[in-house]
Amino acid sequence: VQLQASGGGLVQAGGSLRLSCAASGNTFNNWSMGWFRQAPGKEREFVAAQRWFGGSARVEDSVRGRFTISRDSAKNTMYLQINGLRPEDTAVYYCAGRYGWSVQYYLTSTWVYWGQGTQVTVSS
Repeated sequence: VQLQASGGGLVQAGGSLRLSCAASGNTFNNWSMGWFRQAPGKEREFVAAQRWFGGSARVEDSVRGRFTISRDSAKNTMYLQINGLRPEDTAVYYCAGRYGWSVQYYLTSTWVYWGQGTQVTVSS
């Protein structure tokens, strides 16, 4: 299984980005996918997660309303739409995948596969 994250960049505060995570190497019908981020000097933290097919999305409280997770099953691609970017959103964003769903979706140890990360930098 390979996860390829892309879509990061340098944006001004208030701007938007859509991150993509292309998945390959398996059939993902019963999988879950997630997004985490890691700011300089900080631990990797949960952002959002969703079952590949059906189920409600889980979004971290501090970003709910600005971050939206979605997927295009036909393209085997998951997205993270980020609106109203803030300087504190600056981080490397990682996508993650696993078979099935875990109630501990917010833990990094729950996830088996990781993408390489894409840098998001927000200027004030």
